[in-house]
Amino acid sequence: MSRTTATVAASLPDRWEELVTTALLGTDRRTPPGVAPGPQAPSDLLDAAASATVRRRAGLRPARPAERLRPAPEDPRPQLPPAAARRLAALLAHRPGASGGGRRGAAPDLMELLPQWLQAANARGYAAPPQALPALLDAARGRTDLRPAALRFAGPRALWLARLNPDWRFALRAAPGGGPSAPDLRDPQGIRRLWQEGLFAERVTLLTALRSRDAAAARSLLEETWATERAEDRLMFLDSLRAGLGPDDETFLERALADRSRNVRATAAELLSALPASALAARMAVRAAACVAVDRTRDAPTIVVEAPHECDAAMERDGVVAKAPAGRGERSWWLGQLVEAAPLGTWPGRLGGRAPEEIVALPVADGWQGELHAAWCRAAVRQRDAEWSRALLGEPSAPEAGGPGAVSLAERARLLATLEAGERAAWVAGFIETHGLSEAFQLLGVCAVPWAPPLGRAVVDALNIARDAGSYPWSFSGVMGLAERCLDPSEASRLDALLAIPDEPEDAAPGAGSYWSEAFQRLVTTLRLRGAMLAELAPERPAA
Repeated sequence: MSRTTATVAASLPDRWEELVTTALLGTDRRTPPGVAPGPQAPSDLLDAAASATVRRRAGLRPARPAERLRPAPEDPRPQLPPAAARRLAALLAHRPGASGGGRRGAAPDLMELLPQWLQAANARGYAAPPQALPALLDAARGRTDLRPAALRFAGPRALWLARLNPDWRFALRAAPGGGPSAPDLRDPQGIRRLWQEGLFAERVTLLTALRSRDAAAARSLLEETWATERAEDRLMFLDSLRAGLGPDDETFLERALADRSRNVRATAAELLSALPASALAARMAVRAAACVAVDRTRDAPTIVVEAPHECDAAMERDGVVAKAPAGRGERSWWLGQLVEAAPLGTWPGRLGGRAPEEIVALPVADGWQGELHAAWCRAAVRQRDAEWSRALLGEPSAPEAGGPGAVSLAERARLLATLEAGERAAWVAGFIETHGLSEAFQLLGVCAVPWAPPLGRAVVDALNIARDAGSYPWSFSGVMGLAERCLDPSEASRLDALLAIPDEPEDAAPGAGSYWSEAFQRLVTTLRLRGAMLAELAPERPAA
């Protein structure tokens, strides 16, 4: 910089904003003090700006250093075996094809295997490899169904990472204890402070976590602020009492029956009806029993129904919704709610000392069977009554089990969920052997994974029968997808005979044979891959 230029620059006021304004307007419209107008003005302005920049930087005061990042917490769980770690990396690196439809081919869908891999790894208590955490969080971000298993496997280090990346903040909301304000459940003061000052989502998480540890403490916390909570918040808080629901909750739930919100009252009534010894259950039993009786004057004992003629204020207080949905008669609507909420133990004594199987087998007069049986189904599911569930399900080989009988397939699926896994699988296997696969998809969805051998054999045999019959293959794509995820890997060897392209009957869909062969190849490949995954997750045995 020349002496003249330096002198000019030094004489300029060190006002950065003024220099910026002059540069924006141009030196032909505005000249800063100390700069002569003319062709040299732009150069003098830039020199002044350079000088001002140096002075501004030299005049900065040292800032206080940021707090050093704390190291990620340790994960005490055992590390994955090397082969399993490599398999996880391959599953996380896989991206589904961009094709919007068409045939899937014979290659397994690795993204559909990731949930099972995570479940198996969690069952064995392994820790996630640190280098896999970013990809694991990205996968959980894109698929909400993966989040519980993925975050459990990822462990505390995932929460540490989530606090550093906004894209992964979902983990803080989804994982227990992920919130920055989540207190130690052994810290009463911290719990109370968060309950009184926390955000709604934090309070719901707190109440749910506390309920699983100390049901009475969670209920007491809710009682303290119940009167001041918003109606929509009261509903969510009340729903958290489903976990650990017991007789000690009855007093609080009875008070909630008088709530000003209809939804809150309905939820409180539903919870009370799940307690067969509650006062509400007794009131509902009296009402329902007055509507259902056995007529012994007919040729055969027959159930007769006299539905309520009105929904009074006491019924509404106990959770009965007075207004029926469109297309439903009011009386049948009220009857269904009363029977659903009444303890199932009411009916043997009311209906001649009969067992549930005998009650369900009785004819019902005047077309009330559908409404009555559907209400008993809902009651069996709500009260988790396996004996009534068996009676309502009936024999899987019965003709009505596969048709539009009084109990729908959706209701049967819910009833099956109340039974033990082995009994559930045996019933569905019997259903498939008699009625085939066309109506079995809902039922298969409630069976434990991997499917028990009798159920697996029934599914494979039914698929083979459908293939040999030249059935339209795409009709079974849903069941085939379930089989890939749910069949026991040991069944793979039994399927080798199905890999060849079968002879197509004349009335078969064009190309059906090659589709079936391709689908069975994919099934076998997937089963063997699942078997290899499980073997890789087995703990390594120490060398002899």
